[in-house]
Amino acid sequence: MPADSTFMPVSMEEMHDRGIDQPDFVFVSGDAYVDHPSFAAALLGRLLESHGYSVGIIPQPDFKSAESFKVFGRPRLAFLVSAGAMDSMVSNYTANNKPRSEDAYAHGGVAGHRPDRALITYVAKIKEAYKGVPVLIGGIEASLRRMTHYDYWSDKVRKSILLDCKADLLMYGMGEHSIIEIADQLAAGVPVRQIRNVRGTCWWISNTQCTVENSQLILNTKDCPPEVVADKVVVLPSFEEISKNTPESKERFAESFVIQEQNTDAINASILVEKADTRFIVQNPPALPLSTEEFDQVMELPYTRRWHPMYDQPAENGKTGVPALAEVLFSLTSVRGCFGACSFCAITFHQGRRIQARSHESLVKEAVQLTKTPGFKGYIHDVGGPTANFRQPSCKKQLKNGVCKNRQCLGTEPCPNLEVDHKDYVSLLGKLRAIPNVKKVFVRSGIRFDYLEMDKNKQFLEDLCRYHISGQLKVAPENSNDRILGLMRKSTHKVYEQFSADYEAMNKKLGMKQYLVPYYIVAHPGAGLAEAIDTALYLKKTGFVPDQIQDFYPTPGSLSTCQYYTELDPYSKDEQGHMRKIYVAKGARERRLQRAVIQFKKPENRALVREALEKAGRKDLINVLR
Repeated sequence: MPADSTFMPVSMEEMHDRGIDQPDFVFVSGDAYVDHPSFAAALLGRLLESHGYSVGIIPQPDFKSAESFKVFGRPRLAFLVSAGAMDSMVSNYTANNKPRSEDAYAHGGVAGHRPDRALITYVAKIKEAYKGVPVLIGGIEASLRRMTHYDYWSDKVRKSILLDCKADLLMYGMGEHSIIEIADQLAAGVPVRQIRNVRGTCWWISNTQCTVENSQLILNTKDCPPEVVADKVVVLPSFEEISKNTPESKERFAESFVIQEQNTDAINASILVEKADTRFIVQNPPALPLSTEEFDQVMELPYTRRWHPMYDQPAENGKTGVPALAEVLFSLTSVRGCFGACSFCAITFHQGRRIQARSHESLVKEAVQLTKTPGFKGYIHDVGGPTANFRQPSCKKQLKNGVCKNRQCLGTEPCPNLEVDHKDYVSLLGKLRAIPNVKKVFVRSGIRFDYLEMDKNKQFLEDLCRYHISGQLKVAPENSNDRILGLMRKSTHKVYEQFSADYEAMNKKLGMKQYLVPYYIVAHPGAGLAEAIDTALYLKKTGFVPDQIQDFYPTPGSLSTCQYYTELDPYSKDEQGHMRKIYVAKGARERRLQRAVIQFKKPENRALVREALEKAGRKDLINVLR
């Protein structure tokens, strides 16, 4: 295949075409190579290039052979390794631990090209190929497994992925700042194991080379003279303390989670230290958020916005391309971060709670570019991020002091300091609608309807209904039981009902027939058959039975996963001062029963609904839920 110089190199031939004999970095990714900013290898690779570094990409290598990692030879500075856009176990398995039949981030969507626990496998093969080469890990899998964590697929508590895969350094969160700082230090000759001062990184050290005294971590190694790394560190419970699967150990696990969650803001986070066996994991404070200017610059790097031409050839299933590109090709990423703090989401641990927003000018510029992209039919599919209608910090105090450690911005009890304003988003969407050749601008990212309800100015709701949906709006009430919604850190069900009424009234005012499509999670910690039945009765009353139901998935890095493993609510105490116990549905059968109850109108669920009602002692509802 002829080399394509518009893409970053995926072969030595393409590297030579650039006049480079040895790349500075080799980026190994669990995803196929798509040169679009939604894909980490493209974004970070282009960023490194903009700072003068050369980068080769090895996408979805044959993980059974070390030879696949020798495409570019030994890099001058380091290997960069990511499992891809998702944790590899989430990519490979469903919420019920069944193998997935497709992988949207692979050539042709073919599953099987990404190993389980990809970071461990990739790093092992790199170390086999090149002894002593520096290896840096990052991405979702590294970020959310950076400390001791519960692993649903093995039903065990595992050590930091940094120790399990034997990498030299771990980058967590969004890596633009940290990767450039690390690259500059490596280029200046600093050994990778001496890079210990970069925000957004975790590193490890033997307990023979350091001591923890009076909340200080003191190093004493051959490489460094005795020094105090930090005036203050927070020592987490050790791996040994929180991995024993006893009631006491589980409470310590939950305590550790709370400390970590309280130290996710770049301004007020402490250095965290966790002992595991004979080593310490040290987590530096998070990287500083990107400024608007930096965010714009990163998103405006010279991406081709296409998959690499090698995917134009048919995959094993006869299909071409990389399916995941279709989801983002005609969408705009306008924000990062989320202060919604849903307990089943790990955004707090990865992107943080502070909102980072791109400028209108940059987004309009990108939208104009989309109108010239082959295949554009006049529709911008989305303008958003983790939460589409968050375009500003939740309050101005956090710009100086960081986000509050002991209270949430939104949720069941919104903070009185929460600033609610959609004016900037309304203005942005108006500018995008006015671009020539744009027929419609959709908003498909999650909308926080509770935040929208708090806005006394209803202009955004009107514009949303008038311009930015087509027939239906997907929203996520998640549950109808306020106790479960409290565990989820979601607004009360009354708020959803009010939004539903306001949405209906607005569409009536506009003379439009548009509907809500609510989205529910079953078997979330705290929820049993009784709560599923309550939700089913509510749905029967409203006349809506959802097609889309999500089984709760205990993935690393979320409060809900902590609840699932420990069967405790870390933020609630009983009369004895212990964390309050909660019910958790862990068997596959009960999860299936809960799903069937909520989807009671499906004929194939009739026997399961009867079984669930009998088990719950609600035979009186057998002729009601049908």
